Amino acid sequence: MTKVGILGGGQLGRMLLESAAKFKVETYVLENQENSPARQFCDHFLLGDIKDYDTVYAFGKKLDCITIEIEQVCVEALEKLEEEGVTVIPKPSVLKMISNKISQKEYYQQHFIPTPDFYITHTREELNTLIDFLPAVHKVGLGGYDGKGVELLYDINDIQKGFDTPAVLEKMTEIKHEIAVQIAVDQAKNIAIFPPVEMVFDPTLNLLDFQICPARLSPSVQKKAIEIATKLVNSFQSPGLFAVELFIDQSAKIWVNETAPRVHNSGHHSIEAIATSQFEMLWQILLQEPLGPTHVLKPSIMVNIIGAPNYLGTAKLEGADLISDQDTFIHWYGKETTRPGRKMGHVTRLSINPERATETAHLLKNSIRCLSDTKENKGSFV
Repeated sequence: MTKVGILGGGQLGRMLLESAAKFKVETYVLENQENSPARQFCDHFLLGDIKDYDTVYAFGKKLDCITIEIEQVCVEALEKLEEEGVTVIPKPSVLKMISNKISQKEYYQQHFIPTPDFYITHTREELNTLIDFLPAVHKVGLGGYDGKGVELLYDINDIQKGFDTPAVLEKMTEIKHEIAVQIAVDQAKNIAIFPPVEMVFDPTLNLLDFQICPARLSPSVQKKAIEIATKLVNSFQSPGLFAVELFIDQSAKIWVNETAPRVHNSGHHSIEAIATSQFEMLWQILLQEPLGPTHVLKPSIMVNIIGAPNYLGTAKLEGADLISDQDTFIHWYGKETTRPGRKMGHVTRLSINPERATETAHLLKNSIRCLSDTKENKGSFV
């Protein structure tokens, strides 16, 4: 039986492992947190630092194949494992480039991938020389996730919010739509493309609020977005599952924002709404099985369940018992504690009316919430 390891044991690892039951595989997880969401779903769990060379190397030596559910891992150890014959998906060279937003943006520029104009900054002080470039988005090079490490800078008064560490200052785009295209590449270079999804972000938390599939785009714009995403992923020359996030501006120009080299929040709807889920697709890549079909089974909306404002402590899901229709699916990630803005689960509803998608999203958000037994009246997310 093929031995496959996953670096990281969060909700993405959990959902990946939940889908492993369909495959002949022995699963291993290396994770920093003992009570991680993925722990009870793997065959073997090792508590250890996924950023430590010796720990990652020792973990990977006994495996046939290794993958990730988070980018912040020890790439040098993966490079050594790859040299010694362990299959690493995605390739360490691609992971190293994508894990740093600076090298990722430079890669787009070098490979003629349309992306918003940008500058690289190393200190906050440098921002004072780029006032004329504002409004812009400041993104920390390493370590940002789920909206953290991103600041919107509109004018000189916002400079103090910038990062005093290497970062990308990206020209703010007048966005009409934000979309994502997931592309699977197997070890024989065959590809499968998931239908584009339309994403709506929380303006306070800078993370995905809800998404609509299929995206409400004209056929020509959809075709162009897929062409750009496919060109980018083909340039990686690596097997894996890649989520390409794109902006469509007011003049219908398309720009690549970021790429995630793994299963991704934008693909959670695929568990119920797509013929092959993103998690099944990654197993097919890892185990060298034929890639599955990616057509839409039913139009869907996916809403993140995040920790409610002011609630901090033992997590408690509210409202799930009120949902009884067969087209609504609640996924709870099993995290013991909640805090404002933390991803705690998601809910997918099928057979939606795309024209009423926003209304449906707000209905679900107001019906299903993550609270705790204690409440602090701070009045905002922390």
